[in-house]
Amino acid sequence: MKEELKALRREIAAELTDTAPTEALLYGAIDRALIRLGRSRRLGVREKEICRKQLYDSFRGMDILQPLLEDESITEIMVNGPGAIYVEQGSRMSRWERSFGEREALDDVIQIMAASVNRIVNTASPIADLRLEDGSRVNIVLPPAAPEGPVMTIRKFFREPLTMERLLALGALGPQAARFLEHAVRCGCNIFISGGTGSGKTTFLNALSAFIPPEERVITIEDSLELQLQGLPNLVRLETRNANLEGTGIISIRDLIRTALRMRPNRIVVGEVRGEEALDMLQAMNTGHRGSLSTGHANSAANMLSRLETMVLMGGELPLTAIRAQIASALDLMIHLGRLPGGGRSLLSIDEISGYEEGRIKLNGIFRYERKAGLVFTGHQPQNTEKWEEVYGALPRFDAGGSFRLEPC
Repeated sequence: MKEELKALRREIAAELTDTAPTEALLYGAIDRALIRLGRSRRLGVREKEICRKQLYDSFRGMDILQPLLEDESITEIMVNGPGAIYVEQGSRMSRWERSFGEREALDDVIQIMAASVNRIVNTASPIADLRLEDGSRVNIVLPPAAPEGPVMTIRKFFREPLTMERLLALGALGPQAARFLEHAVRCGCNIFISGGTGSGKTTFLNALSAFIPPEERVITIEDSLELQLQGLPNLVRLETRNANLEGTGIISIRDLIRTALRMRPNRIVVGEVRGEEALDMLQAMNTGHRGSLSTGHANSAANMLSRLETMVLMGGELPLTAIRAQIASALDLMIHLGRLPGGGRSLLSIDEISGYEEGRIKLNGIFRYERKAGLVFTGHQPQNTEKWEEVYGALPRFDAGGSFRLEPC
């Protein structure tokens, strides 16, 4: 049947003289082709419907990837060349039974995706990051960077962002930790979320952003627009831009952070820091933009602090002691996320940055994940309470069982 569908597609393409046919013209050509096929082969109603959709997807959708893109239970699609496709579904990875088979079909889908967002990807520029209309994030690597054939990874996002209530229901954290983080966002704590690839950093940042007061002006800065901040009428979204064919016109995260500072923001949300822009982010947090949020890749909160130091060193000649002092004064809380052995995602730690002494940043661990008990209160009370006192006139406190409360000063 696969070869027959390929032949039908060629027939339909030859029949459609219009380069941008209407839905009616396209479906008409498909139905006529299926009638011709039915003269030589008996097609059941269900089989005919499947063939009709596959032919349509090959012209207007993403060919064989279209059903995967439409399946909301699938969170990641990994195309390892034309012969192998893997999917992540329910935190489990498996190989899909279908594949492109031919390099030409995969190349066509890649160019359709790139053209839909005015991006160029070819042998001269073989690596591209882009997003689809539904918000899915796509990474493409072509030969010669991928010598065995084109590689494409699609990270899908929920059409509706996960709320903190939904994360609680999924067991990603407990109610007391959620209440603590809600109040921390509201009172303007600067929060950094760390974790490995696919640990849920963007999802968690979206959930935290729901607690930002709606009267505040928020500016988001991203490589590709992924954040789905809700309930913020005064929201500005900024996105980086790659260099053009002449190698000019690049707009970096660092450029956007500096521009955002001139746009009178209350809070700045940087989707992810990877390099020297970390210095600009920390300086923004240190110059009155309370309640700012960001994420980064790391194995732990302590490792994330080390990576931030390295990122800042990439952008200047500041001494390490000055960098550490700036990090300690800019950040209030470190949240670390990770994957559990069974494949689920969970909040693994909440650490407060409680000061800077003798050349070291002090971490005060408030919550820790334990294999049998889950996320538990460590017994350490928050120490850096200036913002809490200013906004609430109260101190964040936990009882011995980890129940959170605001205690009047």
